Amino acid sequence: MRLVSVAGVGLALLTLAACGKAQSGPQQAQQGAADPMAVEVISLAPGEVRDTSEYLGQLLSRQSVSLRPQVSGYVQSIRVRPGEQVEKGQVLLVVDPRRERAGLLAAQAQRSSAVASREYARQTRERAAQLLKEGLLSRQDYEQAVAQARTAEANARAAEAQIQAQQVELGYFEVRAPFAGVVGNIPVRVGDSVSQETELTRVDQSQTLEVSVQVPVERAAKIQVGRTEVELLDTKGEPIVTAPVFFVASTPSDATQLVEVKAAFQNTLGLRAEQVIPTRVIYETRQALLLPTYAVSRLGSQAFVFTVIPGDGGMVSQRQPVQLGQIQGNSYELVEGLKQGTQVAVSGVQLLRDGQPVQPKPASPRGSQGPGVGGASDAGQ
Repeated sequence: MRLVSVAGVGLALLTLAACGKAQSGPQQAQQGAADPMAVEVISLAPGEVRDTSEYLGQLLSRQSVSLRPQVSGYVQSIRVRPGEQVEKGQVLLVVDPRRERAGLLAAQAQRSSAVASREYARQTRERAAQLLKEGLLSRQDYEQAVAQARTAEANARAAEAQIQAQQVELGYFEVRAPFAGVVGNIPVRVGDSVSQETELTRVDQSQTLEVSVQVPVERAAKIQVGRTEVELLDTKGEPIVTAPVFFVASTPSDATQLVEVKAAFQNTLGLRAEQVIPTRVIYETRQALLLPTYAVSRLGSQAFVFTVIPGDGGMVSQRQPVQLGQIQGNSYELVEGLKQGTQVAVSGVQLLRDGQPVQPKPASPRGSQGPGVGGASDAGQ
């Protein structure tokens, strides 16, 4: 009987202990659920939004010329290399000038003879004038001496003109740069026979370049000359040059149905004509509310955020549908759904529920998205 009593007392104690745990469990769970969740929040503010599109552009020289010889002959020397920077007037290539040089020497010899004849005729005319004055020479002989002097003078001038023409012609055998720029490909070699139809090389002025971009017709309608800008991008997509548009084609290309747009810029980066480079056309810049991408969650195709509003006894989260526009860096353009100054949760959005008590605190700068931060495809369900 004593053993039975002890066993009964022990069973009663176990039952009471179990009941106590069963009662304390829901109380603790309810108390934990009531604790507000700490979340980081931001206040919505306007920022710059750019309507842009990226295309491949081609760089064009504002001055570009194909060089051909003005004479026929054999290439005697090539004094530059493809891609070399040259100055205005610099000799690029020489066509064999030996025949023309020989002609110049002959013309110079003729000039020397003509100059000597002119001098003799001048002296003869002066003597004839003196003899005429003394009555020792007839008027006819004097006039003949004057005519001979005039003929000799004309011959000397003709010889001088012939030399000048020969010198000009000789200059054609040297192909010079018409302006400072970069030499293109040189398809000829020393010893090649060339004519006036042979393309020797080309020179492109590279200090000022144009970028040509082909854009869709419907987008071209938004471009404003002098206001719309084109950015040249590096391999990482970062802008290296920004230039205003100065030309928009009036009609699209027959082959592509795209509209050509051009912008000009000072080339300080060593870019080259005919180079293909990624570009970004900035069609419009405006102010709009910006919403961090990591604050956005989605239910199907509907995007929403959690705002922080006053509730019973404290701040609570509220799920708010939003309409989003373009992405600007790490932010969406907010088209509709919230007003400026609204407090939006940007941390722990995957764990938030509609009406959940929260303890807001200012958001810290985010270099990267950490655990529990970011949008969720099923948040709030």
